[in-house]
Amino acid sequence: MTRPLLLGCIADDFTGATDLANNLVRAGMKVVQTIGVPRGPVEGVDAVVVALKSRTIPAAEAVAQSLATLHWLREQGCGQFYFKVCSTFDSTPQGNIGPVAEALLQALGADFCCVTPAFPENARTVYQGYLFVGEVPLNESGMRNHPLTPMTDANLVRVMQAQSDGPVGLIPHAVVRAGSEAIRQRIATLRADGVRFGVVDAVANEDLMALGAAIADAPLVVAGSGVAIGLPRNHGLAPSPAAAALPPPRGAQAIVSGSCSLATQQQVAEFQRSGGASYVIEPLQLSQRREAVIAAVLEWAQPRLAQGPVLVYSTATPDAVRAVQQDLGVQQAGELVEQALAAIGRALVERGVRQLVVAGGETSGAVVQALGIQQMRIGPQIDPGVPWCHAAATACEAELHLALKSGNFGTPDFFRKSFERLA
Repeated sequence: MTRPLLLGCIADDFTGATDLANNLVRAGMKVVQTIGVPRGPVEGVDAVVVALKSRTIPAAEAVAQSLATLHWLREQGCGQFYFKVCSTFDSTPQGNIGPVAEALLQALGADFCCVTPAFPENARTVYQGYLFVGEVPLNESGMRNHPLTPMTDANLVRVMQAQSDGPVGLIPHAVVRAGSEAIRQRIATLRADGVRFGVVDAVANEDLMALGAAIADAPLVVAGSGVAIGLPRNHGLAPSPAAAALPPPRGAQAIVSGSCSLATQQQVAEFQRSGGASYVIEPLQLSQRREAVIAAVLEWAQPRLAQGPVLVYSTATPDAVRAVQQDLGVQQAGELVEQALAAIGRALVERGVRQLVVAGGETSGAVVQALGIQQMRIGPQIDPGVPWCHAAATACEAELHLALKSGNFGTPDFFRKSFERLA
């Protein structure tokens, strides 16, 4: 008989799913990440992270996909559920975080859950309900210029309230620092007052560990990947290096980047400064002659693959992105680039790439789907929130190592460091 899963996770994008799976593995859980809802049971693991591509689709579709995932996870006997959102709380006043969280709570018959995107290891902290990216509030970070989900308010209580039906409260840092029992008491008070969501402050890993212990019996948590470090020990699990072991790497190396975040812009620039071979894709050219652009990229890449990693990117500044969106429309511009990069990623694997880094959540989702990847084994961490994985690309009849990087994550030398770390 298949043992029940300890934790069932619903992630709203592909890099976020990998980020969460990485932290669970680091804390001692055996984890499989699936691309979409599996067709059958997944055996021999403690947790399953189901990666959806629901962050920026219409809210009703995001709710439907999330509820279908919840149904499958409940069939596997899950005792607790984790709705994984971005550490910069990517959303709009219409959703999708609030509507999905409301739907999951209702389906579980629950009346309250904690909410926090905090991940201090990656410089995402929450204090008095305000989300900070490094030393600046969210609305003063590069996220204020995000092409799909611009974040103009750092107050998560207000952000969550704008897209939720029930009242939203705060579990402030003074309570969190007092420990798990104080957190439980605050949760009881909020529930008694009819509050449906409690935004939780966290500025250090100790805060996340205390929260993890406090919500051991909670049916649902809505969070970035940070809270994951505090959950495995509720089940007597501890970190184990063997949990992150992957097969040895082989084959050519490539990077495909569709993210326009400041962090990814710096990573592209650093890769170029260090002498890396790179090719930029112009969205306007894609709209006019897509197949010719893709063919030109592959012709350029083929002789260079034997010489070291190659980078194909559409990463651009916010002003450049806005100019393209004005010409093509926001949705069409994004989908055009994503699908082109996905086709390029698949073609590179068909040409012998077996170590592939993908930057950007939407781009990662498109590439993974184009490769026909259904499950990934989570391996060693490159930078906080970004591990190497190993997967079968069924569309190419190949196995490869894959790193899916959220646009905001990673140090400037991330691209070079990724391949060095794997080797």
